[in-house]
Amino acid sequence: MATKTVTVPKTTKEGFNPFKMAQQQFDRIADKLGLDQPTRELLREPLREYHFQIPIRMDDGTMKIFHGFRVQHNDARGPCKGGIRFHPQETIDTVKALAMWMTWKCSVADIPLGGGKGGVICDPHNLSEKEQERICRGWVRQIARDIGPFQDVPAPDVMTSGQHMIWIMDEFQTISHGAFQPGVITGKPVALGGSRGRTEATGYGLVYILREVLKELKMDTTKTTASVQGFGNVARYAAELYTQYGGKVVSVSCWDQNDACSYGFYKKNGVNLEELLKITDRFGTIDKDKAQKLGYQITPGDDWLTHDVDILIPAALEHSITAENVGKISPKVKIMICGANGPVTPEAEDVLDKRGVIVIPDFLANSGGVVCSYFEQVQNNQNYYWTKEEVLGKLDNKMTDAFYHVWDLAQRKKVRISDAAYMIAISRVAEACKMRGWV
Repeated sequence: MATKTVTVPKTTKEGFNPFKMAQQQFDRIADKLGLDQPTRELLREPLREYHFQIPIRMDDGTMKIFHGFRVQHNDARGPCKGGIRFHPQETIDTVKALAMWMTWKCSVADIPLGGGKGGVICDPHNLSEKEQERICRGWVRQIARDIGPFQDVPAPDVMTSGQHMIWIMDEFQTISHGAFQPGVITGKPVALGGSRGRTEATGYGLVYILREVLKELKMDTTKTTASVQGFGNVARYAAELYTQYGGKVVSVSCWDQNDACSYGFYKKNGVNLEELLKITDRFGTIDKDKAQKLGYQITPGDDWLTHDVDILIPAALEHSITAENVGKISPKVKIMICGANGPVTPEAEDVLDKRGVIVIPDFLANSGGVVCSYFEQVQNNQNYYWTKEEVLGKLDNKMTDAFYHVWDLAQRKKVRISDAAYMIAISRVAEACKMRGWV
């Protein structure tokens, strides 16, 4: 019988290590807060880290071994929470960084959850639906004893969807002798316990915060322009709500699977989201030829940084704005609000800070997704479900409240927004650990 093994990559992006960057960010704030050594040691590493092999029979009859991960960074404030990513270049360091960022994200949003993350090294572009289902079921079989509604609650992430979550929920239910536990997973379809408004939550939550930033800077939204990196779920809904508020998006970008690179789609008078969605495939790739016929200028993928706009919204990949390319950003830019996880390196943020650009960090700006996942858990536990309007209204209140806690601290302490957000998030988690007697 033929057997294939997926090689585990050691690094991402030419040696870039996202977990080292996450630790660097933490260490900087730990110094500001004067955290004691035991608390630093506890919080700069995950509490638990799982690696496992997932043997899968492929459609052609061969066996293939996939490598899976789950990291639980900290659960002092509540069960771990975090997505499952399917990506051919997934690494444990990426998963560890994302789990740590999720801890801070739940904390700054003040929801009773901790940080977790999972992943499988695979490329869904090259897998059938049945093969993806087997991977999901194989993943949960390896980790079922260590997840659950009151332990660790996964969710969709890069290249996973509500359908993947249903397969995981169903397999978990089989393992737990048929007990119906929809709260084991979030990001589910509404028909099986998902929350209305979850699809829009991350992008909308980002724009709720952007709206308040513009108010504080006394900028009229209807007179602002934005450039967006990405055209996935976060980017689309952020662009949608921002344009509903009267702003103009002049550029979006997407990854092209066929060319293995990204492209930008620029239109000075503003992009039309509906027409672009009509020429976008299920993986988020926009048809370049059709876009050109619609009047879009096709640009290299990193050109989204260079446009003369007021607002930049990185909403695709980590490590997108670095010391090497931050100089390309237009002097007109006033705000960078991060929809992706870890898109701005500390070195790049230092440059932006000196230029007077306000950077709203990822774990605050994109926390709408996990806030709505928390709402989904609450609804699952109550077995009572809210309307979309109720969900988005509660989300708006939660995001606005989180922003002003951060904004007010930044003004009082004369620190940048990201530092204030980290100070609040890390302080809350450290306090929970001390109250439990862990440190």
